Amino acid sequence: MIVKQHYTIPGAKGRGMTADITYSTKHQYGPLVIFAHGIRGFKDWGAHNLVAQYFAENGFRFLKFNFSHNGTTAERLTEFADLIAFSDNTFTIELDDLRSVIDFACGGSAIPRVKHVYLIGHSLGGGISIVKTAEDKRIAKLVTMAAISSFYNLWPKDAEKQWRLQGIMYMKNARTGQNMPYKSSLLKDLDDNPARLDIQLRASEITQPWLIVHGDADTSVPLSHAQLLHKAQPVASLVVIPTADHTFNATEPYTFTELPAQLLAFCNAAINFFKV
Repeated sequence: MIVKQHYTIPGAKGRGMTADITYSTKHQYGPLVIFAHGIRGFKDWGAHNLVAQYFAENGFRFLKFNFSHNGTTAERLTEFADLIAFSDNTFTIELDDLRSVIDFACGGSAIPRVKHVYLIGHSLGGGISIVKTAEDKRIAKLVTMAAISSFYNLWPKDAEKQWRLQGIMYMKNARTGQNMPYKSSLLKDLDDNPARLDIQLRASEITQPWLIVHGDADTSVPLSHAQLLHKAQPVASLVVIPTADHTFNATEPYTFTELPAQLLAFCNAAINFFKV
């Protein structure tokens, strides 16, 4: 039987992070996988719940969470209902959040028998996961899916001068139509932490086993990002999924009961990597 449990984990600036863990009663002490979503993402986006169930069926406990400033709320888990929080987000905040989730997972009180974790990060969450893996040896293995190779790739370079002057920039969410606010505190975060937030530098420092997975049809974060990450850390393994786009062909909402073939291929690659 597949079971899902829900939690609220303390996050940055006193904001709670909604989280859930999915597992099979046959494998209630299986290895723990933590999933970190990307920008304009959330834990219940698209096929994420089907992914969690698939990992549970294959013997893992799968924990996914909402970053504290991702814009969702406990009452509206699939909507960007708090754009003020969204605008206050930074990369350092997300790193603090991820550390708190790992602390929660390894604390022993809520989730039993966790000494180390496996980490999956998508897109921006992939970049955050790379930095955190270089910092935290409790992460035993890392899988990145469609990860960015630089935080600067999240916005147009030619917008930075005006962005710094105005203090805020808006980018339209194509799915929801919302104008998403990005404060220039994101740029200041990069200015203040140039080494820590250099994804390729941190990639070169990773000593844990790492699987880089990318789709060759990704137009949001092109395959060249995966190639740059692999160049930075040649010991990592690189898998390219044919015809996979940025979300491995899942959509929001996702109304099917079966995973897209490309996302299933990702899941199988990650599961096989974790089981070795």
